[in-house]
Amino acid sequence: MASVQRRSGKFRAMWRDLDGVQRSKSFSLRRDAVQHLASVTTEMAKGTYLDPRAGHVSFKDYAESWRIIQQHRATTAAQVESHLRRHVYTTLGGALLCRLRPSHLQAWVKGLDGSLSPATIKLVATYVSTILKAAVKDGLIASNPADGLKLPKVQPHRLVIPSTEEVRRVIAEVPDRYRAIIVLASGTGLRQGECFGLTVDRVDFLRRSILVDRQLQSVSGPPSLCPPKTVASVRTVPAPDVVLGSLSEHLRAYPVRSQEGYLFTTIEGRPLRRSSFGQMWSKAVARAGVEGMGMHALRHYYASLLIRHGESVKVVQARLGHASAAETLDTYSHLWPDAEDRTRSAVDSVLGTVAQPLPLQSQS
Repeated sequence: MASVQRRSGKFRAMWRDLDGVQRSKSFSLRRDAVQHLASVTTEMAKGTYLDPRAGHVSFKDYAESWRIIQQHRATTAAQVESHLRRHVYTTLGGALLCRLRPSHLQAWVKGLDGSLSPATIKLVATYVSTILKAAVKDGLIASNPADGLKLPKVQPHRLVIPSTEEVRRVIAEVPDRYRAIIVLASGTGLRQGECFGLTVDRVDFLRRSILVDRQLQSVSGPPSLCPPKTVASVRTVPAPDVVLGSLSEHLRAYPVRSQEGYLFTTIEGRPLRRSSFGQMWSKAVARAGVEGMGMHALRHYYASLLIRHGESVKVVQARLGHASAAETLDTYSHLWPDAEDRTRSAVDSVLGTVAQPLPLQSQS
C-alpha cells in the first residue's frame, strides 16, 4: 500500500485487493489518503473489505443469478419468478446494488400499496430482502438496505368454516367421478395436491390409514409426483370408515388405469390438473349455494371437527402436517372451546370460601 502525490497535486491511495488486483483512489489531502489506506487494511484484517466496484451489478442480474441456484420446490420457484418479474423488476430491476438505499425500497413498497394485498407485499418484500442479504454475504454490498423496511399491516381474519350441511350439498353436486375426493379431503384434511397424488398403494384398508408422502404438482409440463409441502407434511392419517367406504366405491366404479396407480384421474385416465378441477369445483359450489368456498375450506372443516371433539393442538398439528404447533394455533386457536367459564370456576372453587366477607362485630 502506498500514498503517492500526482502532478495535479492530489494524492492517490494505492492497494491490492484480496484477489491481488491493483486498486486506487484519489484524495485532495494526504491525510485522507493515508486514513483510507488504514481503513482498507483494517477491513481486510476483519474480513469486511468490499471491492469498491463489486456492487456495480443491477438488482435484476444478481436476483436472477440467485434465483436459478436456489433449492426451491417447483411451485415455490414459479411463485418467486412470477413475483419478481411482475412486482420488483419493473421498478428496482435496473438499479445497481451499490446504489440501492432504504428510501428507494420504502418508496417501492409504497407504490405496491393498493395494487397488492398486505400479505402479498410482505411476501414479495421478503424475497427482495433475502436476495439483498445474499448480496451482503457475497461481498457485493456492506449491508442490507431492506432491513427495517416498514410494511403495511396484515390484518388477521377469522376463518369461515363450512358447515356439515354445506359440505354435504357440495358433495352431492360434484360429478360422481370426483365425489370421493371431496369426502377424502373433508374426512382426512389432505391438501388438494395430496388428494390428486394419492395412489392405491398408499391406502391401507386393513389398518384404516392413509400414508401421505407425495403430492401431485403441475406447474410446468405434465403433472408429476413430488414430495409434500414440508417435511412435517409426511404423515400417516387415520382413515374414517366414511372415507374408506367412499374410496372403495370409487375404485369399484373407476378402477385404477394409470401406471402410477392414481386413485383419481380424468375420463381419459390422465392425472388431474388444478385448473380443470377448479372449474368443476366452482360450478359445484355454485349449484350447492355456497359460492366462494375454495377446496382448502374442506381442510379447515376437518380441523374444526377434530377440535370440536376434544383433540389437542399436537394431534391436530400431526393430522394436518403442520411444521409446528404455533402454526396450528395461529390458524385455529379461535376454534378451541373458550376457557373463561372454567377459569372462573377454578378460582371460585378455591377462593370462594376464603374470600367470604367477615361478619361485623358488635360494638359494646
